[in-house]
Amino acid sequence: MRPVYSVLVLLVLPLALGATPTRTLTSSQGVLDPCDNTVWYSGTLLRLEGKGWQDTESYYDRLPAKAREVVRPPVWDLSHHTAGMCLYFATNAESVRIRWTVRNEGLAMPHMPATGVSGIDLYTKGNDGRWVFRRNGRPEAVSNETSFAVTPGAQCMLYLPLYNGVKAIEVGIQNDMVLSVPVRSVHRQDKPIVFYGTSITQGGCASRPGMAYTAIVQRLLDIPAINLGFSGNGRMEPEMAELLAELDPAVYVLDCLWNMSEEMVTERVGPFVRRLRQAHPNTPILLAEDCSVSNTTPTRKGALVRKIYEDMQSEGIADLHLLSNEDMLGDDGDGTVDGVHPNDLGMMRQATVFSRSLAGILNVSLNLPSTRPGR
Repeated sequence: MRPVYSVLVLLVLPLALGATPTRTLTSSQGVLDPCDNTVWYSGTLLRLEGKGWQDTESYYDRLPAKAREVVRPPVWDLSHHTAGMCLYFATNAESVRIRWTVRNEGLAMPHMPATGVSGIDLYTKGNDGRWVFRRNGRPEAVSNETSFAVTPGAQCMLYLPLYNGVKAIEVGIQNDMVLSVPVRSVHRQDKPIVFYGTSITQGGCASRPGMAYTAIVQRLLDIPAINLGFSGNGRMEPEMAELLAELDPAVYVLDCLWNMSEEMVTERVGPFVRRLRQAHPNTPILLAEDCSVSNTTPTRKGALVRKIYEDMQSEGIADLHLLSNEDMLGDDGDGTVDGVHPNDLGMMRQATVFSRSLAGILNVSLNLPSTRPGR
């Protein structure tokens, strides 16, 4: 009977997400709280994007279960963080409640607030197609609850924490309201951008999940994104090349230089790119230089990558691109929290540079922010 039910949902609930096919969750799929007539729906019932593999140990892990025996322990530990993951839904209610429980008791870091490390962000899509920030959920403990006002019928995108994992997350609405879920991506295409890199890629040190540069790029291009940033551990190991080769993205973005020595850059960049090209002959690959708070262009490692890029082009490796670090952080010194990790201003500046490059590579339009990179 389930296929018949799904067909009925597609017919009666197109209004919740415009032209995007949806399915409706029934109240029996949730848990009713009789005290306030709220039905709570598990996040596992919603559409989840930003997850590259389905066969994970925990539902909100970023790497597959088999990676435990393959990658270094720090990479495996960081794979439990939910950086880049988003839940999608719509409702005819005017407000929703969110409950979430994180894995780790450390909610914040000295240079990154709890809202970025362990918080959640809600965005809705307007009639003009732009994603607009509505409100964030501010963590005060391992288990938290907040409420958001929403526009009935609007597409909702809920970002999960950048530097903490999620054990469970639930969306609550009144029992007489309807919660619907898109059956495909609400973005302009299904294939994601895959970002692989460092703590900066993971989102350090954005004030909230939606301000990580990868998330800003996702919204500016309206294309799904998978964040495979691993703080201190984006080192282009062969094992990670094998894992990334299993994905089928619109483009690979490799942003690892901050975590690599000059020797690593010389030895690993070429083989990593060649493995991805072998697995995906026609998928664009973007090599990013390391950002510089002083706007030094190129850095020493950036110069090495430029030479490797030129050599691989001479070899005939097609659709390989290089992104200069110029203007990634501006030259006013205001783009970081510590001389390395971007603050929100630095994240926006980086996202602008990355988005311009990716828009050209993917031949798509973008909505640039009103602020330009400092010069």
